[in-house]
Amino acid sequence: MGEDKISGIDDSKVLGEQRREELYGEVLEGANALCVVAYPAWWIDRHGVSVANKDALRQVLEGLRPYSGCGLADGNLKLGSEVECLPKADGKSAAVAAASVVAKVLRDGAMRTLAEAYSRYGFERNRGYGTREHRLVLREAGPCRVHRLSYAGVIA
Repeated sequence: MGEDKISGIDDSKVLGEQRREELYGEVLEGANALCVVAYPAWWIDRHGVSVANKDALRQVLEGLRPYSGCGLADGNLKLGSEVECLPKADGKSAAVAAASVVAKVLRDGAMRTLAEAYSRYGFERNRGYGTREHRLVLREAGPCRVHRLSYAGVIA
């Protein structure tokens, strides 16, 4: 992020949807660089969520390297000596919190778009999480092509 502070930036999980949307705009406006990596469900099923997380973090950090002085990631992955991994970093670092907000807003937007194509799953409400409603639809209709089949509860 740039020199300016963004008031109220925090881990996206503790912010309401409206506040995340507001902060998202501020983050984009103040960012010197942005890098986003996403994988389709089939790729994660084939390679595993752990591999996807590590690979995505490596790609993002590599993409941002020319704009950053150091690498900091949320969690406890081993990403090499140039990257410090800190559990709950999204609640401790403004830069990691900003990344958390951007990721959550983009994911929620993607889920709203998927809801248009796969309306019976209620993605606009459950965002793909295993809510009671979502689990019931999965039992009745089965998964669609955007579900991660390796995720517990998708195929009972």
